[in-house]
Amino acid sequence: MALYGVEAPDIDDFVQPSDDGRERVDVHEQDGFVEIAVSLPAEALEQAEAVSLDVYCQVVEGVSHFLYLVERARRGLPATQLELELQAEVDKYVVVSGVARRMSPREPDRVRHRLFQQARFLHPEGSEIGDRYRLANQLASRFVRRLEPELVHAREEGSVRKLRRFFDAGQREKIEMVLAA
Repeated sequence: MALYGVEAPDIDDFVQPSDDGRERVDVHEQDGFVEIAVSLPAEALEQAEAVSLDVYCQVVEGVSHFLYLVERARRGLPATQLELELQAEVDKYVVVSGVARRMSPREPDRVRHRLFQQARFLHPEGSEIGDRYRLANQLASRFVRRLEPELVHAREEGSVRKLRRFFDAGQREKIEMVLAA
């Protein structure tokens, strides 16, 4: 994402169709090297123009995970699963609301409602994965709600600076930024 000013390899070299139709990022670290494979729904790879919001968001999530992992590895920093999910939730909102904002200035609010208040989770509440996704969703919702006026009123410099700071932050710093919002 040019938004964050990071240099990364071409993601196309790391993408493959997923076996189960869902986005997944596999990471293997060995001898100081990190291998990443990004699995995306075949539907997105075959007909990128006309996919559902769910499939579109899976693609954004896969790209977000890829860029975040590549940048953290480049900087020699760890990344937690919560960090990845929280960053991806923010990225989904930024990308989808950016497209929607071109249609109507009120659309970002609808996008936020759809992505965060109407989210459906695949993993049950009370499970480790389900709780992690729900927490990432809640934290991202709070963060973007505070950022939304800047995005809607095209105060791009301030919002880009905040988004880049968020992207560069680790888990603790991300949560602190959310709680301060």
